[in-house]
Amino acid sequence: MKRSTGLAVLAFAARIPSAAFAQDEGGRDQGVYAGDYLTVGAGGFYGPSYEGSDDYVAFPTPLVQGRLLGIGISPRAGGVTLDFIPDAQDTKVGFSLGPTATLRRDRAHRIKDPVVARLGKLDTAVEVGANAGITVYDLLSGYDSLSFTADARWDVAGAHEGMLWGPLVSYFTPVSRGAAVNLSLGAEHMDRDYAGYYFTVTPAGSVASGLPAFQADSGWKSLGANVLVGIDFNGDLTDGGLAGFVAGGYTRMLGDAKRTPLTNLRGDKNQWLVGAGLAFTF
Repeated sequence: MKRSTGLAVLAFAARIPSAAFAQDEGGRDQGVYAGDYLTVGAGGFYGPSYEGSDDYVAFPTPLVQGRLLGIGISPRAGGVTLDFIPDAQDTKVGFSLGPTATLRRDRAHRIKDPVVARLGKLDTAVEVGANAGITVYDLLSGYDSLSFTADARWDVAGAHEGMLWGPLVSYFTPVSRGAAVNLSLGAEHMDRDYAGYYFTVTPAGSVASGLPAFQADSGWKSLGANVLVGIDFNGDLTDGGLAGFVAGGYTRMLGDAKRTPLTNLRGDKNQWLVGAGLAFTF
């Protein structure tokens, strides 16, 4: 059983209700997170219309997270990650390993910038790969945790046909029995296929849009920091029920993802995200 549960929102991992609360002083399991459970919810977010855009749009995000038959389920931006390695309730160090899959619709719809729209819509990518990590528990208190994870994903739908990989460091701590905070820092590296699909402006695209031609290459794509605050509405995170969350994040575009005319001329290397939502655990 995981000592703390995951509720990832969009591109970053964030943990709100914690199974670390689900112990009494004798170490016996208590609360809804001690066994199998399921969290379902939805949030509304406001962020860039595509990677590197300075046009912002509102969009909904569904959430499904939990543990069934010992398999952890964590949401990702447009997808899900599974964890096949259960941790003992009293362990100090835990491990995670499992598949991950996401749906990427960047510039596949809702392109607000008319110049970028002249480049045409892109296909939806389905990225499938693996996630692995290690979590250290009880650093500064009996309930906090520090996680180091990394994943790699490949497009299997024939859109960008490339690969992304990146590390994430995440610190979770409760601030009361009814509220918790998660801070995270992560980065993503793109290969040449991904860079070429999303950030290159071809000669034909230059004629259509008026943007200068640009050939993007592989490299670090982005670096981001995020914070999420979760609040249980009855003041007790361990008993499930209805909870709310607010989230905010900042991402800095790097390398050719920053230098491309789509970001440098028509967008912004500084990317912001805010959101809030509700979740119910049973």
